[in-house]
Amino acid sequence: MPEPCPICAKHRGAGPLVCPEVWSDDQVVVTHRPGTFPGYLFVEPRRHVASLDALAEPEALAIARAVWVAARALRAELDPESVHTFVAGRSAAKVHLHQHVFVRHRGTPAERGWLDVDWPGAPHGDPATLCGRLRPHFTP
Repeated sequence: MPEPCPICAKHRGAGPLVCPEVWSDDQVVVTHRPGTFPGYLFVEPRRHVASLDALAEPEALAIARAVWVAARALRAELDPESVHTFVAGRSAAKVHLHQHVFVRHRGTPAERGWLDVDWPGAPHGDPATLCGRLRPHFTP
């Protein structure tokens, strides 16, 4: 029997990946990574699907729009040096497609990698508060 999907569980409000929700609809869920480092979002199809090519066209369009809005919202609310995105293959989430959308804050030391969020002067804050600021950007 396959292991339960942690992202599907997250969408139901259960499991270790539960984190603040930015926005959702019937096809897409956008959440903020747990922790106090602001500006790291996940965009996921609500339906359990492993890869981009397995999405139905309406799902693919909804994911693309959510990623675009997320990037613009992060830029507007955090004024970062840059906004990045990627889709990885298999991961801790098993095979549930998820796209990362995250910022590189101004002042981040050049030698710091994109996952290194603990440096002198690094911004920190309540992700739920940021989610509240990002949410209105998703309203058409």
